[in-house]
Amino acid sequence: MKTLDITNFKFPNQTNYYKGKVRDVYTIANNKLVMIASDRISAFDVVLPKGIPYKGQVLNQIAEQFLNATKDIVPNWLLSSPHPNVSIGKMCQPFKVEMVVRGYIAGHAARTYNNGLRTLCGVTLPDGLKENDKLPNPIITPTTKASQGHDEDISKEEIIKQGIVSKEHYEQLEKYTLALYARGQEIANKMGLILVDTKYEFGLYNGEITLMDEIHTPDSSRYFYKEGYEDRQQKGEEQKQLSKEFVRRWLIENGFQGKDGQAIPPMSEEWITEISNRYIELYEKVTGKTFVKADYANVLIDVESSIIKAL
Repeated sequence: MKTLDITNFKFPNQTNYYKGKVRDVYTIANNKLVMIASDRISAFDVVLPKGIPYKGQVLNQIAEQFLNATKDIVPNWLLSSPHPNVSIGKMCQPFKVEMVVRGYIAGHAARTYNNGLRTLCGVTLPDGLKENDKLPNPIITPTTKASQGHDEDISKEEIIKQGIVSKEHYEQLEKYTLALYARGQEIANKMGLILVDTKYEFGLYNGEITLMDEIHTPDSSRYFYKEGYEDRQQKGEEQKQLSKEFVRRWLIENGFQGKDGQAIPPMSEEWITEISNRYIELYEKVTGKTFVKADYANVLIDVESSIIKAL
């Protein structure tokens, strides 16, 4: 199947271009961003060699829905989405941290905890937790925002001490993060899901804190199925989940965690189709809508023309 892996456009009044792990970002007149969600997939901060059909569309359309569903909590960057893979929005001055919020001990937090550590990003975790247990209260475990390579865990105290974010701004980011997470949990709950953990990125636009990028997508979030969660926990079984964690697990099982000298395992067409189907399943489960596949026959032409019309 065809995938949208690389773009190389030149738009009127284009002033910058940045290729992220997943998104291609074009700056227009130094005040707007055109963000194209590609079908590239990354794990352990490494872009895998093959794209996943419709992944970019899933990310872009989930993010659009949740940005619109949370704009009463915090202003966000989105202005329009002229194509299923494209968002156009306000250019913000980003804070150099990602606000990771966790309601359950899963993923990176569980791996850290299982290694015997009881402090994560300056937050002390209680003894006696099992993987995927619900935490007493949601916790914020921020990371630095690396332009290349790995993001690093960091504490609130270090962020303020190093001047990465001012105390006043950081405390407001914490409030927004917890409020967004609560809204995300509420929406997920109605859809029979649990929003386990997620991350948010913020910036300043005309001096106002503004939510940026994507929210509540399978790339930035982890979801469990609510039905059977308690029973699986009591039995010590793995949770049924919708997130990118299954890709990370597959990589770990095949000897890859993004470390030097490790080779990315080959991705079969069957495995690529499985990943694509899981992304589509999450879209339908979390939005309650039937996924309508974009026409990829002339995808680059369609993306470019839709953006030019919108600008």
